[in-house]
Amino acid sequence: MKKLTSILAFCALFVLMACNPQKTEEQHSETKPVAEKTTPKKDKETIRSSSFDELFRKITPEEIPGNVFTLVNKDFTVITAGTPADCNSMIASWGGWGTLFNKPVTWCFLRANRFTLEYMQKELTYTMSYFDEDDKEDIMIFGTQSGRNSDKMKEHKLTMVQTPDGNITYKEAKLIIECKLTEVTTVSPDDFLTDEGKEFITSAYAEVKAYHKLVFGDITNVWERK
Repeated sequence: MKKLTSILAFCALFVLMACNPQKTEEQHSETKPVAEKTTPKKDKETIRSSSFDELFRKITPEEIPGNVFTLVNKDFTVITAGTPADCNSMIASWGGWGTLFNKPVTWCFLRANRFTLEYMQKELTYTMSYFDEDDKEDIMIFGTQSGRNSDKMKEHKLTMVQTPDGNITYKEAKLIIECKLTEVTTVSPDDFLTDEGKEFITSAYAEVKAYHKLVFGDITNVWERK
């Protein structure tokens, strides 16, 4: 009887495995990390001679590739606002994106005297662009010089281009987020609960006689390199 029971149990197990042969494989596949999609970059001459539509495809905010901590803090955000005839770009390394009022938004933490912030508040739209490592040297001019007292917008080596909505960005970018300015909030040392935060805000105020700004923008379009 015990032998018959063992045979029946073995047959039942065999049938179960036969009916679901992919179970073990699927269980393992669930734990496999998904490789980040990378798009080979075109050569510089091709980039310069190509149109915006030839270089970029539109994606949703949910499809933004990469890690926000890497994009913002290590790749750096190049914020640009204005018109082809009069615009300014700056580098920001504090900020990110998420959801506010049920909309996808970006936020950044800027000194109150940033020249680009004036353009953002005037135009009410701006772009946040991200670049490959081999472009880092070219974008650093936006962080080491001010547009108030330099010709950095004429001296940089990138190729300016307008998005279909008319915002300014660069053909060399790998990712572009277009934003509509929705809020500019002035911070205070009293807003911060850590000594580090209070000290930073106070020191920054001493330099420019104005407190930092928290800047929020609704995401209107996202573009990634084809």
